[in-house]
Amino acid sequence: MGAYFDRLRDIRFLRYLFASVGALAVDMGSFLLLLSAHVTAAPASAAGYSLGILAHWMLSSRAVFADSVAAGGNARHMQKAGFVGSALLGLLLTTMIVGAGDAAGIDPRLAKVAAIGVSFIATWIVRSRFVFRARTVT
Repeated sequence: MGAYFDRLRDIRFLRYLFASVGALAVDMGSFLLLLSAHVTAAPASAAGYSLGILAHWMLSSRAVFADSVAAGGNARHMQKAGFVGSALLGLLLTTMIVGAGDAAGIDPRLAKVAAIGVSFIATWIVRSRFVFRARTVT
């Protein structure tokens, strides 16, 4: 039985990776568009990330963690709040990394790549262990 759950977890991580790539496309597309419109790096990064958050919720709740999405009511509201909280953690990390990189004279696009990796790992841990953890029936 343990091998089954290990395989399921691996598949879930792969689905999360694909959902993240989709959300990243929204994020990076928006980020690059805003940079080209002369929006400064940190606000452009924050705006892009925020749009990516919306895309990620849609993909995560429907394709990655569909079996552990709360049915409704207070539990669903709490889950959405946890997802937003994890997204805000990712947003904070992303904005800080891009802002610090830009201030240090690093190309904001390179700083964004570093931020993507850090944010991905942080949000995966929070979402898989806390936000969408399997609910046990007592």
